[in-house]
Amino acid sequence: MRRLAPLLLAALPIIAVIALVAIPLVTLLSEGLRPSSWQVFSSGSTWRVLVYTVSQALVSTVLSVIIALPAAYALYRLRLPARRILLAIVTIPFVLPTVVVGLAFRELLPFAGTTAAIIVAHVFFNVGLVIRVVGSVWGQLDTRYAVVASCLGANRWQAFVHGSWPLLRPAVTAASMLVFLFTFTSFGVVLVVGDPALPTIEVEIYQRAVQRLDLDGAAALTIIQLVVVVVALAIATKLQQHLTVRGIITETAIRRGPHGLTDYAATAATFIVVVAIIIPLGSLVSASMRVRDSWGLTWYVEAISPSDTSTRATSAAEALLTSARYAVVATVIAVTLGVFAAIAVTLLRRGQASLDTVVTLPLGVSAVSIGLGLLLFSISGPIDLRGWWLLVPLGQAMVAMPIVVRIVLPVLRSIDPRLRDVAATLGASPFRAWVAVDGPLALRATAVSAGLACAVSLGEFGATAFLARADTPTVPVQIVRLLSRPGEANLGQAAALSVILIVVTAVIIGLAERARPRTSQPTATGGW
Repeated sequence: MRRLAPLLLAALPIIAVIALVAIPLVTLLSEGLRPSSWQVFSSGSTWRVLVYTVSQALVSTVLSVIIALPAAYALYRLRLPARRILLAIVTIPFVLPTVVVGLAFRELLPFAGTTAAIIVAHVFFNVGLVIRVVGSVWGQLDTRYAVVASCLGANRWQAFVHGSWPLLRPAVTAASMLVFLFTFTSFGVVLVVGDPALPTIEVEIYQRAVQRLDLDGAAALTIIQLVVVVVALAIATKLQQHLTVRGIITETAIRRGPHGLTDYAATAATFIVVVAIIIPLGSLVSASMRVRDSWGLTWYVEAISPSDTSTRATSAAEALLTSARYAVVATVIAVTLGVFAAIAVTLLRRGQASLDTVVTLPLGVSAVSIGLGLLLFSISGPIDLRGWWLLVPLGQAMVAMPIVVRIVLPVLRSIDPRLRDVAATLGASPFRAWVAVDGPLALRATAVSAGLACAVSLGEFGATAFLARADTPTVPVQIVRLLSRPGEANLGQAAALSVILIVVTAVIIGLAERARPRTSQPTATGGW
């Protein structure tokens, strides 16, 4: 039974990925793949696009991690004023519609239309994700490691390198992989703020399929994209397994007041990150309240109570209700599948890397490909699923599920398995031992991942654009509809809807933070 349990847990996520990602993707490729597509593989321009895509993704990943680490330490190891608000602010960019924020950067950055603008926008979107993933582990590291190192004569930096860093490396690896995959498959940001002469592979797929109607070439590029993603996932999984160090982490997060130059520098870096995030968000607020040569709430009134029968006829309340309904269902599905997968990976004796790669595969398939594949499969498959309301949250759940896995898995892997052995020697069954040892930490990580999954589902656009019905748009779909129409009123209402989405997202992230138990006060001074 002990060997059968992880297999049963893994079965449901695997079936979901096969049914909702693999089969639709095969359908998408079969619809567009033709013998002429082989010309794409031999084209020099194809490989230039691939090299450019990988290069900007690597630079974006490195900068995101470097900028996020000090903030992760300050927000999860130190007691900062308004900590929950700061965490909500740094997380909001990751779940906002990329096209809308891309427009904000295009208006804000003087070097818009360059690779540098793409990288800045990517860091803006992903720094909060790194803070969340790394901080969720960092905040629970046992401070006794630092205390022992200090007693042996190590300074704070040496204590961090030899005590905390080995335990943090799996989480940093997981966060880096997430950022690389998101920036490698980035679409909205590159399309809006990038250089049209330097498309990434995702933009090239879009241009071939939609603008040039070259389905053969788009399918060939999709194959190249998938190969790179699978290789990246396999390498990251192997690295994470190799770097994982079993260590004791506390059941409740331990934070202390800042002291010393390092703590104050990390705190200052955190507030700089927050300010850098607020500036483009502030530009959206400004655009939503700017009415010609004056200021007011006209665009909010128009968004809430449309005055015509155009695409604006869907009110903000209706779009929010639709988005909320889809997001709740998508969150339940994503969290259930993600937690099952994370537990199965930690319990399996063989095949951990394979299962981890399979359940994380949706990260490497762009949301556009997932949505288009599901739509094509619903048309050409045995059952026409068009108009089925559950199709939208299923597509959103596939986008959010890998995020749940990447938040929960590092926490479960960091737990010393000897604690379960101790529980077993005291007469606990394997299930009861897991609940007693892993359960509290898994529950906390699950609460955080649920909030993030819900926020991601609310702001998801790529898959939803293909699956949502025309008369029931979500908020991101409605925003893009408004942006596609000329005129100050449409832009203003799109900005107003964006601000409303920001507020709703902040509330969700704040509630997820409150789901954590109150932190205990440290019994010993510990640094890193």
